Amino acid sequence: MNPWINYHHLYYFKAIAEDGSVSRAAERLRLGQPTLSAQLKQLEESLGVALFERRNKKLILTEHGKVALNYARSIFSLGSEMYEVLHDRLVPNRVSLHLGAIDSVAKQLVVRLVERALAMAPCQISLSEGKMDELVRELSAHRIDLLLTNHLPSNQQSKNLFHKRITKENVSVYAAPKFKKLRVGFPQSISGQPFILPNYESRLRYDFDHWCKLEGLVVDVIAEGPDIAVKKLLAVNGVGLLPAAEHTVHRQVLAGDLIKIGTLRSVFEQLYLISADRRVANPIGAKLLKTFKV
Repeated sequence: MNPWINYHHLYYFKAIAEDGSVSRAAERLRLGQPTLSAQLKQLEESLGVALFERRNKKLILTEHGKVALNYARSIFSLGSEMYEVLHDRLVPNRVSLHLGAIDSVAKQLVVRLVERALAMAPCQISLSEGKMDELVRELSAHRIDLLLTNHLPSNQQSKNLFHKRITKENVSVYAAPKFKKLRVGFPQSISGQPFILPNYESRLRYDFDHWCKLEGLVVDVIAEGPDIAVKKLLAVNGVGLLPAAEHTVHRQVLAGDLIKIGTLRSVFEQLYLISADRRVANPIGAKLLKTFKV
């Protein structure tokens, strides 16, 4: 059986965390410092984790403390909202939803995910972009509700995480129209040509390298990086050829800025939505995980 949380203690912890010290929180709450320190110690003992580290006479939130502070803010915000709603003073706030997406995921997919969430229910959406490792940490700490990615975390990172594949598409080589002649004799025609590639944080880079090895091709890698938007701009400007799934470059192909040179046999891009196990799931995040497809 889980221990009962003393919400007075939780409120005092929130005050200490937001004020940055016991002394400032005690002054604002008009309590004695020893009393407040004792309340904090009792909360940490009941939870079985340290909420702060003491460094050079300063209180620094631990990772557990950061998670607890997020929950404390939500708990007391909901309490205030409940009171206002019960007294007909307030329409309930929009549901908050925090979405994460790794840099190499096409931005139009993030837009589609946001649009689908807004169509489900009134909500306030926060967006984060970055590298896989940092976003997985945020997801595991429940600071992100749902993560959009084109590869799965390692087994060590994936504890208490759940994923769903939302698409699997062939990868093709795309380029500016000036490279049209490379369609003849593909794939040998692209050997020695300039390429814009993802870095090795992306599964696609490994798959592309393996495909080139099987085909006996050597390409000239002139640019690499995680941000698909930058890579598309380079390809549109004729800097080099770009391996990508069709959904990634759909608009550029429709506009005539990019053309398909050829499809890579047995190379695919797979996209996933990942969520973390939590006692109270975000309702919109849970519904997106269940229903969203590309």
